[in-house]
Amino acid sequence: MPGQDRRVRRSQRLLREALIALIPEKGYDRITVQDILDRADVGRSTFYTHYRDKDDLLLTGFDDLRTDLQRDLDALSPGVPPHPTSPTGVIFAHAYRHRDLYRALCGRRGSTVVHRHLYRLVSDLLRDHLRQHIEAARSDLPVDVAAAFYTSAALGLLTWWVDQEFRPGPAALASIYQRLAAPGLLTALTPPASEPAPSA
Repeated sequence: MPGQDRRVRRSQRLLREALIALIPEKGYDRITVQDILDRADVGRSTFYTHYRDKDDLLLTGFDDLRTDLQRDLDALSPGVPPHPTSPTGVIFAHAYRHRDLYRALCGRRGSTVVHRHLYRLVSDLLRDHLRQHIEAARSDLPVDVAAAFYTSAALGLLTWWVDQEFRPGPAALASIYQRLAAPGLLTALTPPASEPAPSA
């Protein structure tokens, strides 16, 4: 029923917001389900109706984050493949709009669990984007290797940015990333020159 669906969505939102708020305060590893329930003012039975544990709650939040980022990426240039480094600009802009969320995900009080899920999410998005460029260039560059390299660079810069309280702004950060990353990526997408035929 619509009323029940609204209550379910509200409870899920409160639980996610409680977890995100608690990570910078306590650190992810020290948070208990009871901490989340107290902060969200939600009953234990409601929590376990939707989630197995706090990791399951965290993962559901990443599903929503993926959907949100994918929508922004799809809106870049409909029908026109954007520049290979453009997705990171989308990620930085998204992080700036949701600073509390990214403080929890990238800040010092996160955990390897949080960072691993964020890495997988960004890597998947970059892999899908880079694949079309690598295939169009007929490059022998492995897509997984390129995605791993550029994900590590993007998240390293994003983590630094969170520690700098999101200064400079997202457009400036995207420009810095592009200056650092684009030359290597564009070189890698250039088909290697054919070797001269051996002399007789």
